[in-house]
Amino acid sequence: MKVIFAGGGTGGHINPAISIADYAASQDKAFEALFIGTKSGMETKLVPKAGYSLEFIDIAGFDRKHLMKNVSVIKKLIKANSDCKNIIKKFKPDCIVCTGGYVSGPVAIAAKKTGVPSLIHEQNVYPGLTVRGAEKYVDYLALSFEETVNHMKRKDKCVVTGNPVRGEILNADYAQAREKLSITKPFVLIFGGSLGAEKINNTVVDMLGRIVNEGKISLLFGTGDRNYESVIEKIKEKDIELSDDVRVVSYIDNMADWMAAADLVIARSGAITVSEIAALGKPSILIPSPNVVRNHQEQNAREFENNGAAAVILEQELCEETLYKKMMSMAEDKKMLANMSEKLRPLAKTDALEKLYGLMKKMADKGVNI
Repeated sequence: MKVIFAGGGTGGHINPAISIADYAASQDKAFEALFIGTKSGMETKLVPKAGYSLEFIDIAGFDRKHLMKNVSVIKKLIKANSDCKNIIKKFKPDCIVCTGGYVSGPVAIAAKKTGVPSLIHEQNVYPGLTVRGAEKYVDYLALSFEETVNHMKRKDKCVVTGNPVRGEILNADYAQAREKLSITKPFVLIFGGSLGAEKINNTVVDMLGRIVNEGKISLLFGTGDRNYESVIEKIKEKDIELSDDVRVVSYIDNMADWMAAADLVIARSGAITVSEIAALGKPSILIPSPNVVRNHQEQNAREFENNGAAAVILEQELCEETLYKKMMSMAEDKKMLANMSEKLRPLAKTDALEKLYGLMKKMADKGVNI
């Protein structure tokens, strides 16, 4: 099977596509994949590292605040549609899988025009602009939540698959990961997403000195690529001496190992993040991003909180003392952590990759009219 994947910008769109491709490769020895993205997104780093080929198009998202800027966006979209058709005709895929982000729009349109069956996957409860715009072009709308069906016009195309969780996440082991990473203390993993989150970063920097001096826990802090230099500068200004137990990195490459080894995760509550947290049964402190459509991250977080599986701190409530007290009280309470981990079991959905691969096979069996 030959498949084109489209999804770009952040890890939240790219990692699901890579997970699907990896699973398909494990099932089909003849599997071939080609990714389409932009030169400005995380795909430039993540896709080659995963071992897949990547083609670039020039595309940007619509600016809802400055409408006149969308003239150039429309021009780029027209050119991107043409480029996508050429890429499709050259690669000759059996089907196309889009995982969101504005890259998916022109790819879905080109798939329809070239006669290649396609699907688009929505990770969140509320569908984004790209998914809503693409629903008339694709064969399937692969959704992560039952509720999302109510927000789609083409309900006949909807299939609830859940969010794809990477195989290395599903197969990760707590004891093995801790031994591999030489972790012996209670371990806290903190990250704000592939691009980072400034408020979380600043708050963590404010409490880093305290964590280092007390030496009660181990901690890995992922700042995001665009914030790393400024975070390191602030750490230097505060004269904080990091140690083997307290580390700061721009991007967490081997996330499966670090998350498996964690006793507590502190993160945003994007769909992929909470899906992986649930799959691994990791207690968490979720800090929803306030800058998302229809506040879907808080809804994700509240679902976990209401089931006793996570604590929630809203960004407007976030400060050094609040986060530090909550983190330490949870990290040192093994009974609480075990209880929260148990509460995560009903929330975990671990068969999304199988369902998505099944849809890909159905599309490939339809044949292509290029």
